[in-house]
Amino acid sequence: MATHTPQQMRALHERWSALWRGDFSHAQEILDPGFVVHQARPDGSDSEAVTGPERLLPEIEQTMDAFGDRTITVGIGPIVDGDLIAARWTMSATYTGGIPQATAPVGTQVSFSGHDILRVENGRFVEYWTCTDVLDGLSQLGAISGPNGPARH
Repeated sequence: MATHTPQQMRALHERWSALWRGDFSHAQEILDPGFVVHQARPDGSDSEAVTGPERLLPEIEQTMDAFGDRTITVGIGPIVDGDLIAARWTMSATYTGGIPQATAPVGTQVSFSGHDILRVENGRFVEYWTCTDVLDGLSQLGAISGPNGPARH
């Protein structure tokens, strides 16, 4: 396994962040074909069933479709430790529609956070652990019960 400097790892994380801003031009370069996502999924599906860019890019596209005017800020990190990169981020966006059960009108402003840990091998991301506060986002959209009361159906 090649060792990367913290500066190289941070630069790789910036390319990761570009994916989430919709720039897929370098996805094949930075995502290993065996790239695995470890994620608790709200629908109970197996996050590891599909690997590689084919696993991640459709999820990013779904996020882009449901939320416009996205701003993703990294509040902590990226923190580099060996072959791992960690960061805490917050996404603020405008709801554009398409989330099942959502009762919030298109144009609703939402903000939710998450933590990512990425493992790098040979200059590519090979594993991704993410913990996103999906429940917070869904409650802001009225899709589930949350701190602002029950979901409205």
